[in-house]
Order: sequence, then structure tokens, then C-alpha cells
Amino acid sequence: MIKRAFRPAARPSWSRLALAFGAGALGALGQAPWSLWPLALCGFAALIWLYRHTLSAPKAAWIGWAGGAGYFALALFWLVEPFLVDIARHGWMAPFALFFMAGGLALLWAVAFGVARRLGGIIALVALWTVMEMLRSVLFTGFPWATIGHIWSDHAVLQLAAVAGTPLLTFVTLVIAAGPSARKPYVGLAISLVVLAAAWGFGAQRLASHETQNTGKTVRLIQPNAAQHLKWQSEHIGEFLQRAVNLTAAPTDTAPDLIVWPETSVPYPLNDAPQVLEAITRAAGGQPVIVGGNDRVEDGWRNTLALLGPEGQREQVYHKYHLVPFGEYIPFGEALSQLGIRGLASRDGGGFSKGPGPKLIDLPGIGPALPLICYELIFPRRLRGLPRSNVILQITNDAWFGNISGPYQHLAQARLRAVEQGLPLVRAANTGISAVIDPWGRVTAETQLNVAAYLDAALPKPAAPTLYAQFYDWPMRVLLGLLLVWRIAARRRLSIDRVPPQE
Repeated sequence: MIKRAFRPAARPSWSRLALAFGAGALGALGQAPWSLWPLALCGFAALIWLYRHTLSAPKAAWIGWAGGAGYFALALFWLVEPFLVDIARHGWMAPFALFFMAGGLALLWAVAFGVARRLGGIIALVALWTVMEMLRSVLFTGFPWATIGHIWSDHAVLQLAAVAGTPLLTFVTLVIAAGPSARKPYVGLAISLVVLAAAWGFGAQRLASHETQNTGKTVRLIQPNAAQHLKWQSEHIGEFLQRAVNLTAAPTDTAPDLIVWPETSVPYPLNDAPQVLEAITRAAGGQPVIVGGNDRVEDGWRNTLALLGPEGQREQVYHKYHLVPFGEYIPFGEALSQLGIRGLASRDGGGFSKGPGPKLIDLPGIGPALPLICYELIFPRRLRGLPRSNVILQITNDAWFGNISGPYQHLAQARLRAVEQGLPLVRAANTGISAVIDPWGRVTAETQLNVAAYLDAALPKPAAPTLYAQFYDWPMRVLLGLLLVWRIAARRRLSIDRVPPQE
């Protein structure tokens, strides 16, 4: 099918491809910061309608690819921002990064559309499309950013994530969008409205029946607002560090129980800067402080989160282990560095080294916390396999993500993780948005983007473990597997029925 799909005769008309591209872009408007879910549903519905009226598998694959290209080009256009931090060095990569990322991810949609056309029916498309979105979490280290189900991050439907995570959100979204393309459109539309109303009603009821309860502890989030293009310049390093120290020492009626600095907010190697760390804890009045920085280790550098004790000593340390490809490292980095190609945030040669893996840290007076550094938050599987924590703790530097959509989409995924796990989430971001989120995804306190500020906020209590926290993606894997087996069996029965009787 793949070989035949690239023949000119297998390609749909340019007008249809343009329509599919536009429908995909419309679907992307459901993502933060726009959150226009009605337009997103219309975009997905248009793609399903095009699929419904495309008879061959190769043409359906082209429709899926064009739709995916439009969707990812708009949803992920913030990807050009990191390359513009140092335009002279990386600017030429920006258009290629967006083109190849959008076009590459769109291939997954192409597979879903093409194979579904082989199996026949809209149910096959909904199931396979959901499967392809799930695969984005694991293929080539994974990139589940702007998944279809994320369009509900600012709406009551998000609460479905507590049942079966993002895959259920994606599946429900596509079921709703598929209704108008059913063989009986009015019946299909009615089913879509019922599913939407049921999902919204479930979420609204869940939010109404659970109020935010606080632990009695206060956290202070430090947002120094260090612009990425200035952050590592020698004349600004001291300025941004002192700004963070001053925000830490800002007077308050009640001393915070925990102070959290963002990712790489300490500009010196943490294991070589005892005087700096002591000055930070002195500014904190001896209270526990979480800082982000780099550790110098035998195999290079590690992106690090450290808990500082009363004298500035590093009491607990966590090293980031899910690194950003082409950001924190480049495959064959030592060789490519000789050609001047390096990761955007790399230190030497191949970039950062991976940490040993996930772990909990114990926060004084708060209990076990799950530390995550930046990009690690977008992977729900990274929150599994450990004892249950009392809070998810994320430090990040969203200055890389620009000002239009990237930081807002990152925050939206933080809300989703909180709902999935039934845990409060605390995030400190260099340029914003720093926030405290309760176990139902409600933002209880937040900063504005691109301002230097500190945020004192009450720490919410964790909720009971959700179904998703207990069973992860397995319910959706079983459901989607059964749907596909059913469609394959139905296809085989249809093929047998079409075989003429033998004389």
C-alpha cells in the first residue's frame, strides 16, 4: 500500500488535500491557548467526512497525511522558537524542524487512515487514529505533545482522564466528530450530542462534588524571568541569580514551608557552588529550597533538581533521565559537534547525560514528591512504577517555548497529569507560567507569563488514586484491540460472502 500510495494516480486532487490540510489546522485550534473545542470538532469531523468519501486506501492515507500536516504545523509552530534564541547559530534549522516534525507525525495519521480504509468503516478509523496518537508517546523516544484529547484541557470533559487518561479523551473526541459521517447522519449527530453531553456532565459533576482541600502547607514559587537569549551571558548571570535570591527573601507574614526555583536557575555547577547554595538557603531563612541546575559528572553533565537543607547542603538530588532529542542531546553528538551541530541546550559534545531513572524525594513536612524536569511531564508513563507520592513537582524553563502557545500547552498538560493521577501539581517556570494545580486540574494559583515574581500558594491535598493511576492505558488498549479484532473479523466475513459459489 505504501509503494502504491506515492503513485500520482493514488493521490487525491490538490483541492481535497488542501481541504484536509485546512481541516487539520482547524482541529489544532482546540489546543491551548485557543481552546476552541467546537472548531476543533468541526475540523476532525471534516477529516472523517473526507475519509468517508474516499474509496481507496492510498487516497485515504494521503487525506490523513495532509490533515495531520495541517494539525501539527499549527499546534506545534512554537517549535521554531528555540531555534530563534541564537539565530546566527540555529536559525536556519527552524523551518526544517517544523516541516519535518509536522510531516513526520502526520505519517502516523496517514497509516491510520489508510489501514482503516482497508478494514472499512468509521469505527476502524476512530480506533486506529486513537492507537496512532497513543504510539506518539513511545516511538523514537516519544512526543505526545498536542494529542487530540488535549483539546479538553480547559473544559469539564478533561475529568474523563481520571478514568482512562488521554487515550479516552482522544477516543471520545473522535467518536463525537464521527457522528455526522455515519450512514444515517441525523442518527449519528444525535449520538455525538449524547456522548458530548454525557462526557461534559460527568466532568461537571466530578468538579462540583470535589472542592480543593489544602494541606496547611505553603509553597513559594520563584519566577526570575531570565530571558533565554540573555540567561547565559556573563553580564546577566549575576543579575538573574540575584533576582531569584531577592524573590526568595521577600518578606511575608508566614514563612513558606517550601521554596521552589525553576529548571537551571542556578547558573553554576551545583556540585561546585557550595557558597551560592548557602546564600540561597540563607535568603530562604533556613527553609527547604528546591533548585534547578547542572551537575558535573563522570560522563558529562546532568540536568539536576536538588533539595537544599538549612546550611545549603544538597540533601536529595534527582537527575533528569528523559532528555529532549536535538535539544539536550544529539545522536552521535561527539561526531556531529565537529561539524558545528549541537543540541540547543547542550553543554559539551553530545549534550547532557541521562540520569539513572525516576525516583521520589522526601520534602520536609510535605512527604514524598515525584520530581519532573520540564519535558518529562508530558509522558504519563513516567509517573508509574513508583510508590504513590503526595505531590507532583515540576521545574521547567519554558523560555525556550516562546510566548504564544508553547508555555500554555505545557501548563495544559500539567493540568492533565494532575487529573490522571489525582495528585496536586506544583510547577516553577523560569519565565512562566508557574502554578499550583489541584487533583482535579484546577489552577488554584498562577503567575503571569514573562514577569519576575514569586507566588505563595497553599498546597492542595492529594485525592484518592484514580482508575487511571491504577490501571494506566490498559483499559483503552483492551477496548481498542477488541474494536479492531471485530472490524477485521467483519471484513473477513464480508470477503467470504463475496466469493461466488463453486460449480
